Amino acid sequence: MKRLISLLLVLAVALMAGMAFAGCSNKENQEGEGQTNSSEPQKDLKIGVILIGDENEGYTYAHIEGIKTAAAALNIPEDQIIFYYNILESDECHDTAVKLVEAGCNLIISNSYGHQTYMQEVAETYQDEDITFISMTGDTAKTSGLANFKNAFTKIYESRYVSGVAAGMKIAELVKDGKLTDKNYDKDGNVKIGYVGAHPFAEVVSGYTAFYLGVKSVFEDVVMEVSYTNSWFDIIAEGTAAEAMVSDGCVIIGQHADSTGAPAAVQALNKAGTVCYSVGYNISMLEVAPDAALVSATNNWAVYYEYAFGQMLKGEDIDTNWAEGYEKDAVRTTELGKACAEGTKEKIEEVEKALKEGTLHVFDTSKFTVRGEEVTTAFATDTDGDFVPDADEAIIDGYYHESYFRAAPSFWLRIDGITELTEN
Repeated sequence: MKRLISLLLVLAVALMAGMAFAGCSNKENQEGEGQTNSSEPQKDLKIGVILIGDENEGYTYAHIEGIKTAAAALNIPEDQIIFYYNILESDECHDTAVKLVEAGCNLIISNSYGHQTYMQEVAETYQDEDITFISMTGDTAKTSGLANFKNAFTKIYESRYVSGVAAGMKIAELVKDGKLTDKNYDKDGNVKIGYVGAHPFAEVVSGYTAFYLGVKSVFEDVVMEVSYTNSWFDIIAEGTAAEAMVSDGCVIIGQHADSTGAPAAVQALNKAGTVCYSVGYNISMLEVAPDAALVSATNNWAVYYEYAFGQMLKGEDIDTNWAEGYEKDAVRTTELGKACAEGTKEKIEEVEKALKEGTLHVFDTSKFTVRGEEVTTAFATDTDGDFVPDADEAIIDGYYHESYFRAAPSFWLRIDGITELTEN
């Protein structure tokens, strides 16, 4: 079954991109396919890429596509990019970064939070060289004091909010049509939904909170439980978590995990007659959950990579903390599934427009409470390493300014209506 799910994932991402990749694992692979847009290739930039997964894992696949798209747009030759796949969050990352330095790379990128410590170490070692290091989704570039060390992330919480709007529309339809049973409500009459989370990090907390607030913006009476797998990619654990929450009565299962495990499990239950639907991440889940998938929140990494590569080619500095969302087309949602409620497309367009124009703020403090109270203060930055933010007031003008003081998400508040289950 695991083999089948992996195959379906490959088919899904291939359909999205209109192309397929040859597999590669822990081997240096110089590649980069795309059409050039000028007569002379750009040869002044050599890029090294350290990836937590490969093209069979949705999150990494999105980075690969973003890098290739940006390189093609800037006419960077394929032999100027070196990819290393399936690099562990360990000394392997450090050693791989050193290999890329020795290979002549002057821009080195990693795509996982767990790579950050090792990337920073290498950046410090080579801080007197003309080499820039980027730790994607990281959060220590600002405090490191290293001019050659950068962080970047998208405002994915915006598209998670929008995907929650699609889920809220579906819940409203199910309630209106009388499709739910007592099992789908808690004792206070709230509809139950679930969320598969990878780790209890701020990145995940920010994402599931944004999703929940998106749901509530359409259908107020809802509660959500979050089940952690303690892994970014675990098909079996994600599927098991989804099954358990559906068994508990949850009618929507969202996710911040990188496999198709949860959508595939929801699809099987849906086909068997259970009222349940899936909201995915990174890629469209319609190939693995054609009846159950509503939509996925996703990143458009090409926006950042074209910016970063362009800065390097011009000899200009890259932002220490870069974060953009709908305003720059850096986040989006995938094709809507056939199970979506009538009017979902129009509602999503309305919400996206408000986000772009700045008239809607995801973490508007008037829309949630913590222990029954509206929140008026919350810090964004941890300065002493105890994982408790203690600097940079983030609530300004009535909303939490996510990804403002640093690229990576910092929202850590546990708001009312969401229950984190015991970690698996």
